[in-house]
Amino acid sequence: MSDLTDWKQKYRDSLREMEAGEQSWRQVEQALRRLVGRLCAAGMGINPDLDLELQSLAAANRRNAPADELEFLAGSLTSTLIAVDAVAPIGVPAAPLPSTPVTAATTIRWDSTCAAVLAVLQSLKDSGVEEPPLEPLMTQLSSAATDAALAGVVTKIADLISAHCEATARERLKSASVLSEVTTRLGEMTLYLTESGVASRAAFDDTASLGSGVMEHVRELSAEVNAATELAALQSLVSARLENVTRQMSDFRDREEERRKDQSNRTARMHERIAELEREADELYRKLDHEKHGARQDALTRLANRKCFDERMARQIGGQRREDAPAAMLIWDIDDFKSINDRYGHRAGDRVLQTVANCFVSGLRAEDFVARIGGEEFVVLTTGVTAAKALAIANELRSAVEALRFHFRGTPVRITVSCGITDLRAGDTPGSAFDRADSALYRAKREGKNLCIAA
Repeated sequence: MSDLTDWKQKYRDSLREMEAGEQSWRQVEQALRRLVGRLCAAGMGINPDLDLELQSLAAANRRNAPADELEFLAGSLTSTLIAVDAVAPIGVPAAPLPSTPVTAATTIRWDSTCAAVLAVLQSLKDSGVEEPPLEPLMTQLSSAATDAALAGVVTKIADLISAHCEATARERLKSASVLSEVTTRLGEMTLYLTESGVASRAAFDDTASLGSGVMEHVRELSAEVNAATELAALQSLVSARLENVTRQMSDFRDREEERRKDQSNRTARMHERIAELEREADELYRKLDHEKHGARQDALTRLANRKCFDERMARQIGGQRREDAPAAMLIWDIDDFKSINDRYGHRAGDRVLQTVANCFVSGLRAEDFVARIGGEEFVVLTTGVTAAKALAIANELRSAVEALRFHFRGTPVRITVSCGITDLRAGDTPGSAFDRADSALYRAKREGKNLCIAA
């Protein structure tokens, strides 16, 4: 019963975790809806046809229209943007026409809108969204020069949020179904124990009744023996009493045998149920463990992800306070990674990330922790290592990455990394230690890249 209760608690915890994730997605969705409203307001007054589309989209957004309606309106808006843009560019043109002058307010409005979209993308990354990769959307956003291009990015973000909300809802329903199944199994075990208790009580009452009946016959027989005056009459009385006792004993044995068979059948059925539940529990445990591991693993590099790093960092800081053992944090960034993506494509960028990740894993100890925390950034946590020793380890890893002979479609691609290092100190929080190492990383970038600098 204790193991089943633990399973029930685990699924409740899993359900609460998914509810929290769903709440987080709803907050992102609300932020995105606000952003859509502001974009619609920002785009008004440029073209009459475009104004009609923006008014329809804004109205649907205000009443929280479903995804299919928004998708239809977004498609219609995109078509209108392309048609209008083909006649007269409506973004921020390099050489503005006299009829549509680019003022400082227009430029500020465009920059703030792009910054808001970028903030939504960053929020998605921080929420653990990794598939599909968000870097291409960020690249599209950075190169967007027209409203049509920006609207395309926003539409893809909306599709991504909708897909993840649906996936979260499916996982929640699946967990609720599993919890219901476990509850049903627990109910069956409770019924079995209740029936067993009732049967035991019935057996006890029947035994007590038999004992009382036999004692009553003995007392009556004793009285009759004392009152009898003839041997033949005495024999007849004794024989009748013994027949009654024998009949009661036979009836009791029959009832006891029936109870034994019922108990045996119930026990056999419950053994089958328990064996089935154990098989299901083992399967669900493996699945839950796999999903839990997958939720903390970067899909591309198979390293730990940002969520796993945050958990590990919290434990590391807590252990640091208790044990006062040396430990260090190393934050890495692949130099000029955007230019690799731009020049060779995102497939090459993905291969570079995987290659660097493998290089880190092979160059570190088994007890060291390495994670990809976003984009081209990695982090390493080492224990029993001072900052000076960590700097030496970092330079060895940096040299190993620089020595990689990476080729993409026959073209050599030079890869270098920069690193910021800090020791974990008494009184540190995860944020303070990270900021210190991150500042050292930026120093390494400013001083020429392909460097490791300790804070």
